[in-house]
Amino acid sequence: MKIIVLMKQVANKDAILRVSGDEKWIDESNISHQTNESDGYALEEALRLKEAKGEGEVVVCTLGAQTAKAVLKDALARGADRAIHIVVDEPNKISPFQIAKTIADAIRDENADLVFTGLQSDDVSYGQTGVILAELLNIPHATIVIDIDRATLNGSLRLKRELESGWYQWFTYQLPALLTIQSGISQIRYASLKGIMAAKKKEIRDVAPSIENTGSAQRIEKVYLPLKTKQTQMLGNGDAKAGAAELVEKLRTEVRVL
Repeated sequence: MKIIVLMKQVANKDAILRVSGDEKWIDESNISHQTNESDGYALEEALRLKEAKGEGEVVVCTLGAQTAKAVLKDALARGADRAIHIVVDEPNKISPFQIAKTIADAIRDENADLVFTGLQSDDVSYGQTGVILAELLNIPHATIVIDIDRATLNGSLRLKRELESGWYQWFTYQLPALLTIQSGISQIRYASLKGIMAAKKKEIRDVAPSIENTGSAQRIEKVYLPLKTKQTQMLGNGDAKAGAAELVEKLRTEVRVL
């Protein structure tokens, strides 16, 4: 059994973000980075599936600049077997489709039984890459996975998905399949000293991107910090009915949503 886990490097949650000079992205020159949160849970589920099966291989893959190797090294230290690095200097300038197409070209020959991704990235939060990748690989996919029945792993896999309004769904997927994993599905393990030492001997294979074959892409026009404004109006002068009527009038004439 082979499981590929997609992982992304994002800005640290505690980092002070500043917009870059061209207003197209954040200035990443002096900020710390970390592994995208839900991708860490995706890796943990892959490792637990491998352990439950007693055999197999977990391959981690990232698309990003050379600094993104830190994400792969951390994953290898936690127990992944090898890594694939698609080297792209400015991944924020390419669309989710371009990212998915490039990853599909890089991992297609691996013939993985399962592909895991995080539900969405902590920076742009598109939540599209995994779904598009499944379509490009021509395999079924499940989103917002919150539980996996490891005992059912035998040509198929039973899992639990989160739906709207507090509803959930148990469903069985035939392999190969792609799953997008929700944060909090399990307890993430730390890298041990033994794992860190072993990671130094594990393979990280650099792959050239195939972005030129993906066609047109979306474009970020401007990145900016939201303006903080506070305007408070008291309506109705203490009369609830008068306040409601005044609110409706403002929604109709000022906000224009009615």
